[in-house]
Amino acid sequence: MHAATDEEAVRDEETRASLIFPSVEEFVTEYLSAVVHRRTDDGSHVWCPDWWAHAEAVARLTALWRAFEYLSSDPALGMSNWWLHHADPHLAVLLDPHGPFHACGPHHGHQERPPALPVTSAPPGHFDHPAFSLADEDPFRDLPLDLPTS
Repeated sequence: MHAATDEEAVRDEETRASLIFPSVEEFVTEYLSAVVHRRTDDGSHVWCPDWWAHAEAVARLTALWRAFEYLSSDPALGMSNWWLHHADPHLAVLLDPHGPFHACGPHHGHQERPPALPVTSAPPGHFDHPAFSLADEDPFRDLPLDLPTS
């Protein structure tokens, strides 16, 4: 069992070494914030400097980062597909005045967010269909999401 753990550690290290940005934080701070420029002082777009404190933002930015890493290996259409099908839709939601940063801003920073959406648990077996599970070949399956707890 220890050998499998060592093999997994080597595989994880190789996967991370092949990434352009080894974490969502580095992707946001080193790439996204450098290429996406929007006015956030006129109410048309909203951004929170403490983006990492918003679970929805972290989930969306992690999806953007994973798609970026995957699509960047396609030299012909990868980045065009990333912008058109991933970045543009996610950024539209993230920067929307009614989006996850709606109470935040560049001058007053992070503000408390409203309560989470109310949910009830699904009955046992409700999500047993294979469409609701990750495929074994998902290269990002084991990467941690590091979602904030507060």
